[in-house]
Amino acid sequence: MRRVQGHAVFCAVAAALGLVTVVEVARLDHARTVNAAIASSQAASNANATPATPIPDERLASAVAMAKVDYDGALAAYKAIIQGRREDLRRIALYDLGNLHLRHALQVGLEDEAQSLPLVELAKQSYRDLLRRDPNDWDARYNLERTLRLAPEDDDDTDEDTGPPDPREHERSTIADPRMDLP
Repeated sequence: MRRVQGHAVFCAVAAALGLVTVVEVARLDHARTVNAAIASSQAASNANATPATPIPDERLASAVAMAKVDYDGALAAYKAIIQGRREDLRRIALYDLGNLHLRHALQVGLEDEAQSLPLVELAKQSYRDLLRRDPNDWDARYNLERTLRLAPEDDDDTDEDTGPPDPREHERSTIADPRMDLP
């Protein structure tokens, strides 16, 4: 009886590992297809030929490569990805678009506020859009915090003089001795 149970457990484990192998082979095949498409699009762009319709992963890779040399081309590529159907690529494109705006603002120089401030605001908006979709994206939170340090947002409430404080706000505490020592 124990031998039959042992064989059954072995078969179940083997079947599970076989399924994992099939899934990983499919992922590897997809990665090879994407890499081949990227290589062919780079070869076509070097030869100034028009490549076939790119797959979404290829568009993202070309947008990342284009971001290093062509701001406007990368901007158009990221916007096309954001309007696409794949949510995972959309989140990556929103993050990279914010980085693109922020990098370009830093290249222009923060002293020239007429050009850099709108770019910083666009970066903030891109990071916020990403955080609305994925609130747990800590990289976007960190970059949003950095952009807020570069261009803090004005609070309208701090400019107004509210007058004397409300006397009800200064009521006594109900704690017996607020200077109580710790044990």
